[in-house]
Amino acid sequence: MPAWPARPRIFADREDGGRRLASELRRRTWADPVVLGLARGGVPVAAVVARWLGAELDVAVARKIGAPGHREYGVGAVTPDGPAIYDEAGLRALKLTAARMARAETRERAEARRRLARYRAGRVPAGLTGRDVLLVDDGLATGVTATAALRDLRAARPRTLVFAAPVAAPGAVARVLAEADDVVCVAEPPDFRAVGQWYADFRQLGDDEVLDLLTS
Repeated sequence: MPAWPARPRIFADREDGGRRLASELRRRTWADPVVLGLARGGVPVAAVVARWLGAELDVAVARKIGAPGHREYGVGAVTPDGPAIYDEAGLRALKLTAARMARAETRERAEARRRLARYRAGRVPAGLTGRDVLLVDDGLATGVTATAALRDLRAARPRTLVFAAPVAAPGAVARVLAEADDVVCVAEPPDFRAVGQWYADFRQLGDDEVLDLLTS
């Protein structure tokens, strides 16, 4: 875990972030809402939001495509079945091409499919057509993973498609607004560097924990 400069965190943990986000979302009127947690970290946030809104909870999966030698630096993202998307500016900055990322794309798509199958566990996915769909994550950094997931969800013809997260990088919000009907965040800190910077507890989740949240 990176050692961020000492400063107050905004959220104690993902559950706290979910409560704060749900408080914002509850001010609106929703039509037959369904809340999709972007696995893994978005699921505990989404579980709280779904409970507060009295909404159905389900899961969405998208995988970051990391730069060679720096897998945490996302230059693209892919879902289990949709086309990969790339941050063209990021590719140019690193002198990369989408073709060069083909192997990483294949690897991440396979992992996305594995995770979705694990989390579904034979359950029928929530119907999205004609409903208000909220895609929830624990934070928004570059927006590339959220964009890939939102494009997939738009194909299901929801009534509205909203992305929501407790914390977001200001520049990423504009990018995601190109795909979603709205973006709702509790905080957009000007000195944002990474999502984990804003949580006191930002431990990684395992597949079993995600599944427990989805089936409880």
